[in-house]
Amino acid sequence: MGLFAGAADKVNRLWKSYKKLREAASISNHFAKYLAPKVATSKELQQEVFKIRHNVYCDELAFEPVKPDGLEVDEFDAFSVHCLIQHIATEAYAGTIRLVTPREEGQLLPIEKYCADAIEHPEFTPDKLDRTQICELSRLAVPEQFRRRKFDTHPGAATGVINEEIYSETELRCFPFIAIGLYMSAASIAFKMGINHAFVMMEPRLARSMGFIGIKFIKIGPTIEYHGQRAPYYINAELLMKSLSPSFRMMLKDIKNTINKQLPS
Repeated sequence: MGLFAGAADKVNRLWKSYKKLREAASISNHFAKYLAPKVATSKELQQEVFKIRHNVYCDELAFEPVKPDGLEVDEFDAFSVHCLIQHIATEAYAGTIRLVTPREEGQLLPIEKYCADAIEHPEFTPDKLDRTQICELSRLAVPEQFRRRKFDTHPGAATGVINEEIYSETELRCFPFIAIGLYMSAASIAFKMGINHAFVMMEPRLARSMGFIGIKFIKIGPTIEYHGQRAPYYINAELLMKSLSPSFRMMLKDIKNTINKQLPS
């Protein structure tokens, strides 16, 4: 009897593993069917980045003044790598994010320049880490035309926040894949560049949203008023891979493969 019970347990474990693998492949395939990550390696693609940012940060949210040329650009773009998510069917760009990578004397992360006093963690502080090993995830923006569903029109949707009244941990199929794909694209670039430490100023709601799928940011300071309620967060490669759910780990793997093909060897 014990032999049959042991065999049944083994079959049950194998079946559960198969279902998890199938679910993981389904999520990654769903993303790849509709959306494609792009690295803005050309001037033309960078212009698309700056247009989206102007639409969201200047026209919609009024965080920055409207620019005559319709491009939102700042000092940090000179040492940043930019990502886009493209909607495959329409070829329209559905979102952007940048990876700020200071390398030279005097180059600071945005969080260092504007929110340094908010960082209170004794260990995870930019000035205590190797400058070649730090970056900041910044300027995440999703255009309005990709947030027209009734549950994506809430405050914060433009910067990736999930509506917690609609989404839950068990409703992964409803997640806004654009924001998740942007963070994974930026992480893929960081991996490729050998950067291990990442900082971000974001709404605590967004941090909780990302936590649903296992992207566990560490809060390193209090919530402050900075274009709304924002707090400083930290994550590294080990923390990301340790906590990321299996379903989205495969999605990250596929995005990494796509991003790596677009970057220099």
